[in-house]
Amino acid sequence: MQETKITIQETTNDTILKFNSSTILINGGSYEFTNIDEAKNSPLAQELFYLPFVKKIFVTANFIAVQRFDIVQWLDVQEEVAEQIEAYLNDGNVVVTETTSTTKKVVIEVYAEVTPNPSVMKFGCSKALTQTDVEFKNSDEASKSSPLAQAIFSFPFVKEVFISDNYISVTKYDIVEWNEVYPELKTFIREYLVEGKTIIKELPSEETATKTKVAAPVVALEGVSAQIVTILDEYIKPAVAADGGNIAFKSYDEVNKIVSVVLQGACSGCPSSTATLKNGIETLLKDMLPGQINGVVAING
Repeated sequence: MQETKITIQETTNDTILKFNSSTILINGGSYEFTNIDEAKNSPLAQELFYLPFVKKIFVTANFIAVQRFDIVQWLDVQEEVAEQIEAYLNDGNVVVTETTSTTKKVVIEVYAEVTPNPSVMKFGCSKALTQTDVEFKNSDEASKSSPLAQAIFSFPFVKEVFISDNYISVTKYDIVEWNEVYPELKTFIREYLVEGKTIIKELPSEETATKTKVAAPVVALEGVSAQIVTILDEYIKPAVAADGGNIAFKSYDEVNKIVSVVLQGACSGCPSSTATLKNGIETLLKDMLPGQINGVVAING
């Protein structure tokens, strides 16, 4: 069994801290609990509510967010909470018990949007899908970690699948036009999610992540590299995600001052995105990090 590691991440609200998990906690969706009685179907949340400073708990696919009361500061207790969650998970305990009686029927909306890449259609969802972007080039890759992506590959026209927090970008082969097939695929995705089937069963291994260009480097970044990632996250990714794509930091060459980024989803292989994004990112990074950037290399995922 894969050992779970918990890492701590600050949020824009200083009373809320995220405890990120290296393994999948629940199959999909999210749960919010404001007291121990509400958390009756989550043994982990109940255990955390015994800590006197815990005000609210939010559980999703691969992180647990905890809001504190003002009686303590996170710096005084965050390491202990992380260790408690990590020990709980590594003992094989249940995070959330999902049963017919406790699972609420929810209405899930799926909408299709064209993207700048004519080969890619974006399927937006009203349901949280994942906190870690994943990209699959074929069914074999998907079979190792994402039953949803594998199911989408059952459509013969599907070439690649990219899953982000609340949307799925699907790349097609040229054998069909989107207006011929997207309604069927949209219905399929919605029904899959309504039935509560597994979206991602485990996070891709480091080897798979390297092959499929998923997520950012797991090493702690410092200096200019950390500044680049912050700029990409705050200024570039939201605009790219709106078009069904993603951009991931790959590396920074300190000697030549060259940034390498990976384009995923609708951005990957788009006739115009490589040049457009490269120039846009270059301009922004040069403006915000004067003297530190000579160029940007954009790689298709």
